[in-house]
Amino acid sequence: MNQQDRTPAPSAPCIAPSEPIAEDAPFRIVDRIWSARRGRFTGGMSPAALALSFIDWSIHLANAPGKQMELAVKAGEAASRFATFALAAAVNRDSGSPVEAAPGDNRFDAEEWGKPPFNLWAQGFLLGQQWWREVTTSVPGVTPHHEDMVSFTVRQILDTVSPSNNPMTNPEVIGRTATTAGMNFVQGFNNWLEDVTRLADGRLPVGAEEFVVGHDVAVTPGKVVFRNDLIEVIQYAPTTETVRAEPVLIVPAWIMKYYILDLSPHDSLIRYLVGRGHTVFCISWRNPTAEDRNLGIDDYRRLGIMAAVDAVSAIRPGHRIHATGYCLGGTLLSIAAASMGCRGDDRLASVTLLAAQTDFSEPGELALFIDHSQMHYLESMMWTRGYLSADQMAGAFQLLRTNDLVWSRRIREYLMGERTPMIDLMAWNADATRMPYRMHAEYLQKLYLDNELAAGRFMVEGRPAALQNIRVPLFVVGAERDHVAPWKSVYKVHYLTSSEVTFALASGGHNAGIISEPGRANRRYRVAVKLAGTPCRTPEQWAEQATPREGSWWEAWAEWLATHSSVDPLSAPLVPGAPEQGYPALADAPGTYVHQR
Repeated sequence: MNQQDRTPAPSAPCIAPSEPIAEDAPFRIVDRIWSARRGRFTGGMSPAALALSFIDWSIHLANAPGKQMELAVKAGEAASRFATFALAAAVNRDSGSPVEAAPGDNRFDAEEWGKPPFNLWAQGFLLGQQWWREVTTSVPGVTPHHEDMVSFTVRQILDTVSPSNNPMTNPEVIGRTATTAGMNFVQGFNNWLEDVTRLADGRLPVGAEEFVVGHDVAVTPGKVVFRNDLIEVIQYAPTTETVRAEPVLIVPAWIMKYYILDLSPHDSLIRYLVGRGHTVFCISWRNPTAEDRNLGIDDYRRLGIMAAVDAVSAIRPGHRIHATGYCLGGTLLSIAAASMGCRGDDRLASVTLLAAQTDFSEPGELALFIDHSQMHYLESMMWTRGYLSADQMAGAFQLLRTNDLVWSRRIREYLMGERTPMIDLMAWNADATRMPYRMHAEYLQKLYLDNELAAGRFMVEGRPAALQNIRVPLFVVGAERDHVAPWKSVYKVHYLTSSEVTFALASGGHNAGIISEPGRANRRYRVAVKLAGTPCRTPEQWAEQATPREGSWWEAWAEWLATHSSVDPLSAPLVPGAPEQGYPALADAPGTYVHQR
């Protein structure tokens, strides 16, 4: 590959796909157009999938007299508990709450909710919510996926009618209205109008402009040392006189911008690694357009990870690489590492997976949106556009946590008239990207639906990418409250490889659990090592035996990287890149692709 091939202009035409996709038959095109248009009105949800779920549930519930009797008994118990509580509240006696909100549900935490009549409304809602949970679960004979969809849908309906969402039944809103003489609604309307206007204009949310990429976030010094039509590779400038021999290559998810790992200087994982004497490289993915519709998973592997590995190996010749993948980037890295192991490519010194799944048999609540009917709708919508849009992805993630991401925000900003202060992580979350039609369709079909990677059936260049071929040590991180990659699903990598696995379980969710810099309050993690050849434990057994620690898992990972690196350090390079090898510095970090909208 000559230098011109390595550094095409950012506006270069899209890459030719590795395997061209044949055009659909005319009749199938009609089906896709019809489904795509209907999907615009359903938010991408398949009415057929939802209807089948409720039919399955209702038929089995109607034919389960034992379950019906159980529900009747539980309804009577709930009514009795509520009546007792209401009577005690009427005479100002504290009888204790008949039901507590689920962990993480903070809607009724304010002191005002403890006073009548608001406490009656809150407890009545929670008791009803608890009963409906019993109604929609454990119905004999219902398909588990259908049960999950029914339970999820009913939960969305209940969240909508929660007394916390009604300004007439929310004591916090009532109190604010009395204090401000109703000006909270005026300010709330202004907030709503501003949000709608920004959304219509395609602008970022209020406050996000305070976090400018390259100025406020993604400011760790470095250079772009490689560019093709899919990625830029950034090499960060050393801050220590000597560096460890083995470089670190980070593969972020392409679903969002890479700089979640290089946010503000105080919570930048990349800056932390550089400060610990590591030579750090990071992939910055290009934001695809409709012209890139036929890019597939293997294109992301070849032109993404493998091209980056080639560049790092040329810049730091003779030194193996600590490869690190986050979320989808971790899944793709595991595929690439397995393929490299199968071919005897030993350029990796270790593999680190951050909140990345390799077994999708229990993928968590995202599975609600993934079945064959949903796939048809989603594929049709992507087929007409050529990509999965950022708003579609954001909507799915918000539905998983409506209390935190939808209703609580609307109450605070539109009813209370307050603005949530913007932070770097929120600004990054609003800076979304797209995903090519073919790549995302393959990802959902082959990994989520068919679970080919865990089964050893995922093929790379005619050979299975079996994870057993990864022969280097692994450091794997899960997060306790991860809704995207549940930690017990991430943990299943133990069952798929015979290598040494160090597993760390961090507090927090999918993003906050990973961006957990040292010094942050209320952070903890557990860690344990499974040596190669030793028996596997269940996630529950692991959690009981893992060593609990206070602080950030970053420190444990830094120690682990040091243990698996050469003892003798190298002199830090004066400037990133290796012009003599054909990898000159092309631009300052954070590069050009990160600015694409």
